[in-house]
Amino acid sequence: MTSREDEYDYLFKVVLIGDSGVGKSNLLSRFTRNEFNLESRSTIGVEFATRSIQVDGKTVKAQIWDTAGQERYRAITSAYYRGAVGALLVYDIAKHVTYESVDRWLKELRDHADQNIVIMLVGNKSDLRHLRAVPTEEARAYAERNQLSFIETSALDSTNVEAAFTNSLTEIYRSVSTSMEKLEYKELRTF
Repeated sequence: MTSREDEYDYLFKVVLIGDSGVGKSNLLSRFTRNEFNLESRSTIGVEFATRSIQVDGKTVKAQIWDTAGQERYRAITSAYYRGAVGALLVYDIAKHVTYESVDRWLKELRDHADQNIVIMLVGNKSDLRHLRAVPTEEARAYAERNQLSFIETSALDSTNVEAAFTNSLTEIYRSVSTSMEKLEYKELRTF
């Protein structure tokens, strides 16, 4: 017997990338379990969790992979990106050094992931506005220049966490379903 969680129309692998300490694990736990852990420790290796949402009447199951942001775990890179159709590139709005790393993460992603991967730049910890080190407009302009979507979130107070994942999954779904329609159209024309 299958449970409702096992029934889905699409399964999408989404990766969370960014420096250590930016809140990737808490974004994952907030979206998949509505939990936040103030005592969150650095991720060792790779963890993943799943959640299903509805998009255009279809059930989309997200398999969201969270990885260690530390350099010593970089060896897992190519396996981590394999099969990913979406990525949330996360930085901490209160730590400019994490934003400065975005270029390196984006290059790594583009070197190892599918060329059509949907990427969202996520400025996390928006609840720390009094400590803001990265202006919203600067990050938004960077995202536009690099064809990324952009959002600011707070895993602590839940602000925009749902929207970040839902918007990414919707964009992935629409991209994949459009590609499938084009493929079906080509196949019809070959007969």
